[in-house]
Amino acid sequence: MSSLEMIEAAARRLKGHVRETPILSSPFLDEIAGRRVLVKPECLQHTGSFKFRGAWSAISALGEADRQRGVIAYSSGNHAQGVAYAAARHGISSVIIMPSDAPQLKIDNTRALGGEVVLYDRANESREEIGEALASDRGLTLIRPYDEPQVIAGQGTVGLELARQVADLGVDTADVLVCCGGGGLTSGIALALEGHAPGLRARPCEPEGFDDVKRSLAAGKVQSNTATSGNICDAILTPQPGQITFPILNRLCGPGLSVSEQEALSAMAQAFLRLKIVLEPGGAVSLAAALYRAEEVQGETVIVVASGGNADPEAFGKALEYLT
Repeated sequence: MSSLEMIEAAARRLKGHVRETPILSSPFLDEIAGRRVLVKPECLQHTGSFKFRGAWSAISALGEADRQRGVIAYSSGNHAQGVAYAAARHGISSVIIMPSDAPQLKIDNTRALGGEVVLYDRANESREEIGEALASDRGLTLIRPYDEPQVIAGQGTVGLELARQVADLGVDTADVLVCCGGGGLTSGIALALEGHAPGLRARPCEPEGFDDVKRSLAAGKVQSNTATSGNICDAILTPQPGQITFPILNRLCGPGLSVSEQEALSAMAQAFLRLKIVLEPGGAVSLAAALYRAEEVQGETVIVVASGGNADPEAFGKALEYLT
């Protein structure tokens, strides 16, 4: 199981390899939300999302023999790119299983970063089964996208940075809104906050219709989504919370929040206009929750982890329409 000690160890391994992303703010966003909004833009991380942290953490924790045999991962794009780039920087091979309907930009970027891409039909095939079979056949180590202790530890380094940064701004009590798929980032941040900033409370944010974590927290047990595709927030569409992540989420997180596709696109537009950053739809749901679900958030300040910025031109074009 992941722990604060694992997160702190991951931070030491990531030092010098990961970017410390800043805290951004805008009075225009504060006005919309009705409170102070602080944004940590992981879209500025290597490969455009927080996923590089977990990938580096997991690969750097492997024994030398296992690492040299190479790694395999499955992802709609951000974990794919993170693993491909982290593997390349370690000088090892990577195989990445991606859904055939993933944004072409993410598929192309994963290949450009050195990953061997294997496409699958996510409506009719199991990426887990494909990944486990290939890992067995080729002797590769599977780096799971969220239900993996060392991946969670790497993602938790976002929480370590955030706790220190907002303390410097005088914030010791706030909701921390986190874009959530399987829960790796949210659970890692929650663990880091428990140890370093207990007045900050992680809250998972998801797209409407794919809010399995929100419903699971409300029920106190794992709930599943009936569909795994069909939403613009492709980066955070997962069947259900992870076996490792859910107990952490259930113990440490506040209630989940969910937003519409239109609100995610509008948040992308506001992030571009007011913060000068590019977010993808799945990476903008936390900001959307802060701006458009303000009545469900507590406190004078809300902290947003904007998790990724790998928006393809079509999605970004749709977002910019909300500026007119």
